[in-house]
Amino acid sequence: MENLVFNYFMPTKILFGPGSLNRLKDENLPGKKALIVISAGTSMKKYGYLDRLTAILKEKGIEYIVFDKILPNPIKKHVMEGAKLAKEESCDFVIGLGGGSSIDSAKSIALMAKHDGDYWDYIVGGTGKGKMPTNGALPIVAITTTAGTGTEADPWTVITNEETNEKIGYGNQYTFPTLSIVDPELMLSVPPHLTAYQGFDAFFHAVEGFIAKIATPVSSMFALKSVELIAKYLPLCVKDGTNIEARTYVALANTLAGFVESTSSCTSEHSMEHALSAFYPDLPHGAGLIMLSEAYHTFFASKVPQRYIQLARAMGVDVDQLPEDERPFAFVKAMKKLQEECGVGNLKMSDYGIKEDEIEKLADNAIKTMGGLFEVDPYKLSFEETVQIMRNAYK
Repeated sequence: MENLVFNYFMPTKILFGPGSLNRLKDENLPGKKALIVISAGTSMKKYGYLDRLTAILKEKGIEYIVFDKILPNPIKKHVMEGAKLAKEESCDFVIGLGGGSSIDSAKSIALMAKHDGDYWDYIVGGTGKGKMPTNGALPIVAITTTAGTGTEADPWTVITNEETNEKIGYGNQYTFPTLSIVDPELMLSVPPHLTAYQGFDAFFHAVEGFIAKIATPVSSMFALKSVELIAKYLPLCVKDGTNIEARTYVALANTLAGFVESTSSCTSEHSMEHALSAFYPDLPHGAGLIMLSEAYHTFFASKVPQRYIQLARAMGVDVDQLPEDERPFAFVKAMKKLQEECGVGNLKMSDYGIKEDEIEKLADNAIKTMGGLFEVDPYKLSFEETVQIMRNAYK
């Protein structure tokens, strides 16, 4: 199952652990003027994270300008606006401060700050033109305030083309952050439901990267550790967001899941979710993955049973006590139990306005926009099977 011939490229310097934001003072930053990318929400200002960052920049004699329009499901329009601002202001590096949406946007802005034309000219998949980004990207500094996407430790950025309802992941060697700060103290303010959604996003990055047919011994090692840590510590974070030890372990699981994304790949579960949130942008990505997960992993557990047995073990299940035919499905049971412990066991697509008669359209969108992930599935799904999984997940 695993590939014993593989490349390993992970060029990001990571400062990890409580208090790491303060360690930024001692780092050589990759430029003299930063574009700081944050969300349109209030939390970066309210909790003082933006002020702490700008104080460090001032101390280091680095100029900056703030771009604060990013949405929870970021859109192409804001990537283009941010890149225009970076060019006009002669910014020579980009800092993403916040969750995955802000850091992803910072990566895409860093790319477009060095290129002409439209961001979708470079996207591979859907209506993207797949052009090569010959000028690279501005250096990227990622300061994550959530434990969910692992974007601080991988090259991937997910942006929605709001004109075409295409939500597509993109990345290359230029979109790895140069420097990432993972400070769990910045995650203490994340509310319980978002802690759960984000934690499950990391969980599925690890699980999908483990079952993907391009998994390597390195990605699998990271994936199993990530799954183990999330199973143990995510419920503690949801119950008590101020538990710094639990927050640190979930942050570690998330960064490990980013390593998985750098060395393996997501599978079609992510393509299906991107279709849901491309048409329904109020749906949090992690919530969409949770909605799909039982139907999706029940289907795949019978296709690669040995991988699912290993995942169940990582979640603490004593699989050897079970009848052989039940062992792969023990993972699905443990996953459902974990979702219930985290208060997200009853999410419904219908709560976000998704209608059952749209499933075929959404499945078609998943395959057309992010078909590449279907190619790394351990079993090749047909269109009909994709529809069936999404129908089974619908409630």
